[in-house]
Amino acid sequence: MGAAPSTPRLGEAGAASPGAAEQMFAALVGGKAYLISSEFWTQLLELPLTLHWPRDRVLQACHAFAQNNYQTKHLAKILIHLVWCLQDCTSASSVSYGAYRKAINAAYISSIFLKFIIENAKADNWQELCLDIDKDEKGMETFPSDQGVEYFLMKGVLNYIGSVDVSPESCYLHHELLNLMLVLMSTQLCSGPSPEPKDVHPFIDAAMHQDSSIVALVVQKLLLNFVKRPQIPLNGSHPIFSDDGGPGVLQRVGSAAANLVLLPYYTFNYLVSASAEGATSQLADNSLVVLLILIHYRKCISTNESIPTDSIYMSDSNINVKDAPAFHENPYCRALNNANDIQFDRADVEGNAQNGPIVRLSFASLFDALGTCLKDESSVLLLYSLVHGNCNFQEYVLVRTDLDTLLMPILEMLYNASRKTSNQIYMLLIILLILSQDSTFNACVHKLVVPTVPWYQERLMHQTSLGSLMVVILIRTIKYNLSKLRDVYLHTNCLAILANMGPHVHRLSAYASQRLVSLFDMLSRKYAKLAELKNDKALKVISDQMETDLISDDMSTELHIYTDFLRIVLEIINAILTYALPRNPEVVYAILHRQEVFEPFKNHPRFNELLENIYTVLDFFNSRMDMQQLDGEWSVDKVLELINKHCRSWRGEGMKMFTQLRFTYEQESHPEEFFIPYAWRLILSRGFSFNPGAINLFPVEIHVDVKQPTKMIHHQAYKRFRDDLEPLGF
Repeated sequence: MGAAPSTPRLGEAGAASPGAAEQMFAALVGGKAYLISSEFWTQLLELPLTLHWPRDRVLQACHAFAQNNYQTKHLAKILIHLVWCLQDCTSASSVSYGAYRKAINAAYISSIFLKFIIENAKADNWQELCLDIDKDEKGMETFPSDQGVEYFLMKGVLNYIGSVDVSPESCYLHHELLNLMLVLMSTQLCSGPSPEPKDVHPFIDAAMHQDSSIVALVVQKLLLNFVKRPQIPLNGSHPIFSDDGGPGVLQRVGSAAANLVLLPYYTFNYLVSASAEGATSQLADNSLVVLLILIHYRKCISTNESIPTDSIYMSDSNINVKDAPAFHENPYCRALNNANDIQFDRADVEGNAQNGPIVRLSFASLFDALGTCLKDESSVLLLYSLVHGNCNFQEYVLVRTDLDTLLMPILEMLYNASRKTSNQIYMLLIILLILSQDSTFNACVHKLVVPTVPWYQERLMHQTSLGSLMVVILIRTIKYNLSKLRDVYLHTNCLAILANMGPHVHRLSAYASQRLVSLFDMLSRKYAKLAELKNDKALKVISDQMETDLISDDMSTELHIYTDFLRIVLEIINAILTYALPRNPEVVYAILHRQEVFEPFKNHPRFNELLENIYTVLDFFNSRMDMQQLDGEWSVDKVLELINKHCRSWRGEGMKMFTQLRFTYEQESHPEEFFIPYAWRLILSRGFSFNPGAINLFPVEIHVDVKQPTKMIHHQAYKRFRDDLEPLGF
């Protein structure tokens, strides 16, 4: 594929014959450098991209382009032309289809060659991109002298995404630019899981240096795309793609098999669906993953930079400042965290307007969109980012009276935990933990009645409170984790949520009350078994004393863990009986019915103080039953009738008041080591194909199948990403 000796010519009336198109692309990947002012670029970008090449020829073209780019600088030139095309599509009041086509072609062609170079780069400073173009070259007169190509490109792309509304005419260009954004930011896949000062990501770093006005517009538009879910028409006859109204590139890609459209797999094979249903939300889904990558990026402050005092993210306040990595503030994360409801601007009310542009959108629409899309793992990560980082949105969620909009999808996913990734389960529980820190939330969930729970298969649930359903699902998750995952931190999160809910429990259902007592029974049997095994090991004489010590240490650790779990469950029951007994007769019935499970721990030094209140309640109601003159045996209804009667006269005499057990969520000191790989795993699981040998961000151990959700693979960063649960007064 040699270079053309001169600028290739199109056919008559500008029509592109197959031979002329072949010649144009041969020139693009060849060794002859075309000036940025050459007519070649206009002719190339005006081609209707319907040319089909087999895969081996595509790869040959990519290799040739990458090799010759050192001399031709064609990548930098086509990126500059892309920005100029975007400026034409932004400035004109009425944009021609030809202008859209040129911009789409520029973005499409750029993404193909960029992705190939990034995947196959040898140096970690991305010299193969060759973006250092001669600014004295003819045609570069209008190029900003103080900007590099990467900054110029990101400013143009982000400005278009943020400032131009999605319309039937512009949606294809928006779609292609979002694809390009993922390619530009995919340099992260080639770095390690822990950001280091030596890491270079030219395009995403340039995005971080954009004006705050552009940043706010981009975050707002990506959120609006997620909320509004604009559709991408796939009728194949849009004049953007072909002069004669015939099938365009987007339609052809979906059915291309042995022959590929121009270059590899339209960059990402998942971006164009064969069905209209799959295409309706594609732009929204792509907007979301681009936003997630932007907000979770962290750039290390290098050793030769001064550390700002007001705009860094310190990794760990307990580590010596000299040893602690520091990060530049992420403007996209800040913009998301400061976003306000368009219906209510706190700054206007308080008279303390924030500096700089603020993202404003309808929180009501965002709330509804999240409720609709929470089965998608990316939406769960967005919800976490909002409730953890944005106080305005968290407060909005907490005052909603229809919390079931968010909670029902979350609980259904936890119910189906066996079909979810461990990361997804963990994020869902953290969201619940954050919400459960608010007493109003805990009170509201018990007053909100759910008519039916169709996805709960073990038994029919009608007219149950949302709080009772939460208790049932959280206990079910604990039992699943105990038998399958054996993740201590998952246990802790579930119990922490239940503990936060305890003092506010109201009319807990019979089933939820039974599950709570059975949870204590299950944990107590596990504890008793471990204690017995430990005692047996202590009695046996084993020759290898070191091995004995190791086994003993492991058992002691596990026994200590289950001791803490049992104490938390007892604290939960205590909180209900101490602060909410008159409102929870079913809880009283459950402990009366299973009172024998508490007996083995009555005199245990670690549990006896927590059992005193439980036995005070048991003694009170047992004595009332003993005094009751009854003909025949006790029935469930008669016991409940007696409990309800005496609940009304309960005064809590003899009960010891313990400080309420309250857990709070605190993000780990190195969240970037979890969130950056996690966000990219979500993108790969959607079908984004990337050279596995080039990925250093996480271990690549399984094949990414577009049709099956990717199993998330643990790495050391995940093990260190744990929320610090601080039990106040425990």
